Amino acid sequence: MEVPMKYICFLMLFVTLGIAVIDGAGECGTSSPDKEASKLAPCASAAQYQKARVSDRCCSQVKKISQNPRCLCATMLSNTAKSAGAKPEVAATIPKRCNIANRPVGYKCGAYTFS
Repeated sequence: MEVPMKYICFLMLFVTLGIAVIDGAGECGTSSPDKEASKLAPCASAAQYQKARVSDRCCSQVKKISQNPRCLCATMLSNTAKSAGAKPEVAATIPKRCNIANRPVGYKCGAYTFS
């Protein structure tokens, strides 16, 4: 028994869409790294200057994002972070400066490593 071509095409489309939905989430789930970076506005000076005070609001946001090191990395290297003047080598120190216990110590983010 031969299966009509339209059913085969429909099945292929269904499988493709299923894979896209499963794999469609990026580093930050359904949110983009740029959108997550905009939530880190309270961290602007702390991401530029190593000696800048890290605010409680900044630490709270970083703690949320650092639960997913891939998202934290993508956020730190995002266009939004770059345009805000964030320095990745300084931004990578924020979780430690916030005393976040479950921070991604040793996680490599491009040329940078979280301490």
